[in-house]
Amino acid sequence: MDSKSGLTRRGVLKGAAAAGGALAGSGAITGFPTIWAQNIKNITLRQFGTGVSNLNAVAEKCKQDTGITLQMTALDSDAVTQRAITQPNSYDIADIEYWICKKVFPRGVLQPMDTRRLKYFDQVVPIFTTGKLTPESVIAQGTAPNKVSFVESQASLKFAKAPTQWFTMMPTIYNADTLGIRPDLVGRPITNWRDLADTSFKGKASILNIPSIGIMDAAMVCESLGRVKYVDKGNMTRAEIDQTMALMTDLKKQGQFRAFWKTFDESVNLMVSGEVVIQSMWSPAVAAVRSKGIACTYQPLKEGYRAWGGGLGLAKHLKGLELDAAYEYINWYTSGWVGAYLNRQGYYSAVLSTAKQYMAPYEWAFWMEGKPAEKDILSPDGKLMEKAGAVRDGGSFTERMGHVACWNSVMDEDKYMVEKWNEFIAA
Repeated sequence: MDSKSGLTRRGVLKGAAAAGGALAGSGAITGFPTIWAQNIKNITLRQFGTGVSNLNAVAEKCKQDTGITLQMTALDSDAVTQRAITQPNSYDIADIEYWICKKVFPRGVLQPMDTRRLKYFDQVVPIFTTGKLTPESVIAQGTAPNKVSFVESQASLKFAKAPTQWFTMMPTIYNADTLGIRPDLVGRPITNWRDLADTSFKGKASILNIPSIGIMDAAMVCESLGRVKYVDKGNMTRAEIDQTMALMTDLKKQGQFRAFWKTFDESVNLMVSGEVVIQSMWSPAVAAVRSKGIACTYQPLKEGYRAWGGGLGLAKHLKGLELDAAYEYINWYTSGWVGAYLNRQGYYSAVLSTAKQYMAPYEWAFWMEGKPAEKDILSPDGKLMEKAGAVRDGGSFTERMGHVACWNSVMDEDKYMVEKWNEFIAA
């Protein structure tokens, strides 16, 4: 029950039900107090995060369906981390990645969520609760989401080793990342992470310059080359960091890298121009290159993927009607429309069961089942992404998320790692 209104948490998402029937039969009640309904429409929630998921279309649809106004601010990952910790009163909703959560939650600036108030909690993909996609899966290295998904109690800042009632964030978006290539320019099959270091791509390779993410790509390359053997890539020793960064610095000094990108647009421009033919890349960036009529492949690799995930966290200061509104927003977010929007961009939704209801069967078959597209595949804004007959790079959801080797990570030696990464960039 909702502590302020005496309503079940199912009772206020009237717009989502109208939009696509996703809540049909959900037991949504009507006739709730007019004052409460009007008040929640007057709420403005301030959300910040990376540009990946702070999308104007989501804010507009949220306003239309719930009446809640979202003020969104998009920052890069490092700025998101800094703001979350140092300006906790400047936001209501923290849209952050799980490696950022590992840094932020112990600072006491977010409040744990009561899973009983999260309508779709029981339908969340198990990667975020148990760490395993299937019961047989091995939990990947790095900051796997389940490692920072729960705290021990409502008042605790300590991450729990097993699921509890208290959730750090409601997961929303995630993906399995790999290398993007220009198949028309690389001149041969690309099969391993070590191909990023191949001298035939000297001056035409790139790696992303966000330390906590770039270090994982670097580790995948070093391990693939057979030059560094890690106990845990996601939690390197100082010696392993030194080995990794020494190898990457050697590659840099030899002219292997054309650039080090920080933003989505930078990665797209490098590939479109042909200045770079192989690089760290994000799935929608590959799609953006393709949308310009240029061949670009999100290349599955033998060693597997580097994964990342994000979610919505509640600011510590939220209470009363604003806290109620925040839960309603999060329940709306996971009710299907946003999930389908994210899936159509090449990401994955954390509640697949609701997202499926907002996608045409041919879209679901292409994005989630790895089947050839029965019709042209369009982006959320109606642009052509793939022509009929295309198959998604890497195949199905299970094939991609089932081959995650590591997650973006915060290491025990994080400060040392960042220092060494910055030395590499400056070398």
